[in-house]
Amino acid sequence: MKLRSLTLAAATTLLMGLVSLGCDQSKAELDKTKADLQAATTERDSLKSQLEQANAKIAQLTTQVNELQAKANAAPPPAAAAETPPAAGKAAAKGAASAKHIPKKQRTEAQQQKAEQEEKKANTGAGHF
Repeated sequence: MKLRSLTLAAATTLLMGLVSLGCDQSKAELDKTKADLQAATTERDSLKSQLEQANAKIAQLTTQVNELQAKANAAPPPAAAAETPPAAGKAAAKGAASAKHIPKKQRTEAQQQKAEQEEKKANTGAGHF
């Protein structure tokens, strides 16, 4: 009987040791989770603050853009463009077209294709009626 009591006591002591060891592991895990939660909360609060600052800056810039657009719409057109006579307008347009001339060696493929299309149109007489 003493052997049985001794074995039962040893088993109980061993079981209690395992239970307390298990509690220590879960406590460490709980503490780690709490620390992770605190770090995530701090980061979230920081990001919220940055977002609020960015939104305030966007609102400020939007107001500035609206003010500048209102000023631009209210301003009269430049005097030089308004005073150009119609005959001079054609000559200016023709001069502007020649000012856009790019030598063939310096043209990109898209510019070359556009120049060829304009040349074909000019040679066919299309658009003169």
